[in-house]
Amino acid sequence: MLGMISASLLCLVASAQAQELVRLGNLKFAHYGAVSYIKEIAPKCGIKVEERVFAKGLDAMQAVIAGELDVGAVSSEAVISARASGTPIYLVAGFAKGGARLVGRADLGIKSVKDLKGKKVGVTRGGIQDILLAAELAQNGLTYSDQPGKDVQIIYLGFPDLNQALLGKNLDAIMQSEPYSSQAINKGFGKEIIKPYDTPIGEPVRTMVMTEKFYKEHRPTAEKFMRCFVEATKTFIDNKELAEKYVRENMFKGQVSHEDFVNAIENSPYSYDVTAEHIQITTDLMQKYGIGRMAKPPVAKDWVKTDLLEQAKKNLNIR
Repeated sequence: MLGMISASLLCLVASAQAQELVRLGNLKFAHYGAVSYIKEIAPKCGIKVEERVFAKGLDAMQAVIAGELDVGAVSSEAVISARASGTPIYLVAGFAKGGARLVGRADLGIKSVKDLKGKKVGVTRGGIQDILLAAELAQNGLTYSDQPGKDVQIIYLGFPDLNQALLGKNLDAIMQSEPYSSQAINKGFGKEIIKPYDTPIGEPVRTMVMTEKFYKEHRPTAEKFMRCFVEATKTFIDNKELAEKYVRENMFKGQVSHEDFVNAIENSPYSYDVTAEHIQITTDLMQKYGIGRMAKPPVAKDWVKTDLLEQAKKNLNIR
């Protein structure tokens, strides 16, 4: 009898411990650093965080869809596309804003978006940069396609490959993320044309999502995770030296210089917040420009849930 009770207790303990594990999906960008730092302070938050790093947001969302992650830190467009396809997720916070830059070849002297007529411009397909590029070209009266014949020919490449193509003069300009755009400029082969924040989106917000199951069924753990996220973000905002050291050494293994990091974070500061209004505008532009191919675009107010974030900020006296 005692053996049965002991076995039952062990099962209960094991179950409780399993619930305290949070499976986090993240990307390798400078402005995703505070999210990565969560795992370092997770034990004092009463949880264990297991981080998986993906090449792009759509890959991370596929892992969420497959049930392999509880939380994902991704660009808003990947989250919106996933929700549109029926993935049961809630958008619970924003962790950075900005993070995009239109960079031209330094030797071409491109000074404005209108100067891109007749040029080849690179971007990563389906990313927030893709939406920003479409919006910039459209509001400047330029037609575009991934096939020849329009004002601008779009070339789709991964983030690191965009820099290589610009360096090799295979592209005339790129709509790039940080810290890659800062690296292109600091190494001398790229020159900023604009920061693309004059579209209806404004500065795009990088978003954090939770599965509905984690949000609803593992509420105490979800609350601890969100508190940990807010604490990690506040640490990075307050302690710039720690933030730089962690991103440069732990995430990029010395491949990002001090200047690259500083310039990148100036263009993609860490933050906490996101609004349903911002996500709705992004959704509407995705639909307008055919990015994500959504049969039924989700209504932001139905799935943007910031109650955990607000509670965590209140507990830590952050406005």
